[in-house]
Amino acid sequence: MNKLADEDPTFKSRYDQDTGQTILSGMGELHIDIIVDRLVREHRVDAKIGKPQVAYRETITIPVRAEGSFIRQTGGHGQYGHVWLELEPIEKTKRFEFIDKVPGGVIPRQYIPAVEQGIKEALESGVLAGYPIIGVRATAVDGSYHQVDSSDISFKMAGAIALREGVRKANPVLLEPIMKLEVATPKEFLGDIIGDLNARRARVEAVELRAWTHIIRGYLPLAESFGYATDLRSLSQGRATYSMEFDHYQEVSAERTQEIIIRMRGYA
Repeated sequence: MNKLADEDPTFKSRYDQDTGQTILSGMGELHIDIIVDRLVREHRVDAKIGKPQVAYRETITIPVRAEGSFIRQTGGHGQYGHVWLELEPIEKTKRFEFIDKVPGGVIPRQYIPAVEQGIKEALESGVLAGYPIIGVRATAVDGSYHQVDSSDISFKMAGAIALREGVRKANPVLLEPIMKLEVATPKEFLGDIIGDLNARRARVEAVELRAWTHIIRGYLPLAESFGYATDLRSLSQGRATYSMEFDHYQEVSAERTQEIIIRMRGYA
């Protein structure tokens, strides 16, 4: 891909940490098709080609209280970590907040950072479809320890267990990325373009007239945006343009959540 990029400055590639895919970008679908053909035919790259996956997120919707206990006895030194967490939803723009309200002496202070670290690691994989969890405040409120068997690792495991148990009880939901969209089109194509946006689950907020051009402003789920450039060109005889950028995460309907979960299990 580096060699192809050297030959063609309009071709770009990047690795998406959220989905584990390498994303190819170019001047249009035909351009990408040619790049893929060259990768496979000339450079003999054994690649799985498809649409980009959507980086969904998971979150909780109700406050809960959860217990995490990691106790192991193996004959010698064992492991003993025990913590109670209170979980509550916060703004989706925030990934995670941790608050320590454990009464003094209940858990030694040196183990509290291990509890937080365990929670952070557990947030990387959700309980619905394995997507990262965001919008959670975790408050450590109680627990217990053993003078001999307690350690950082035991409290790290206890924090992770409490987080996952709490999320399961907190009515978890799936979130999808929503893009802010603006389309500029001549009047004669306005109806067809709005109809297409409605079919893509878009929410049209406003339609304004600027000179001889109509400006459509709204929000479009990222999952429905793939291939939009080509479809918009077809609908408008190549005369409409658009711009799009990430805006926020929004809860996915129960029906679509089940479809996504089934699809993710199929990948696994």
